[in-house]
Amino acid sequence: MIKNENSEKSDKEAKVLAQHIRMSVFKISGGELSFMIKNENSEKSDKEAKVLAQHIRMSVFKARRVIDQIRGRSYEETLMILELMPYRASYPILKLVYSAAANASNNMGLNEADLFISKAEVNGGAIMKKLRPRARGRSYLIKKTTCHIKIVLKEKNIYGWKKNRKIWDKK
Repeated sequence: MIKNENSEKSDKEAKVLAQHIRMSVFKISGGELSFMIKNENSEKSDKEAKVLAQHIRMSVFKARRVIDQIRGRSYEETLMILELMPYRASYPILKLVYSAAANASNNMGLNEADLFISKAEVNGGAIMKKLRPRARGRSYLIKKTTCHIKIVLKEKNIYGWKKNRKIWDKK
């Protein structure tokens, strides 16, 4: 087997990139779930765990209604809210929050009690289209929307997060 210099450089670059950002992709029902853990070695490093679920078979507006309720809240408060919400969109978001907290505790050594949701956003995904046959040879278009959900967990003590408030102040 012959190795050239370019392949050795690309292997080294890949290892360096893997040290800064580790990413793994899993399948969940109706979509794809990927984890990104940002752990940079600097004086003011922001330890955060990002979770991205793609192609979730749900309307963007229905998912945003749930996400707006948990943005800026602590991890424990978020779990209580999501478990008691009567919406169908709360279950996939609850799974995302659980997996982000598990990644933060296992991979980065953070305490789950110190985490809060610093960023939560829902974006539109691909729209699946199919035709439904109607009378007189006509057809109606049926649109099945998907969405991408992104949640970022951070530690409370980094930004001076106030306990009973949804907003946090940078110091």
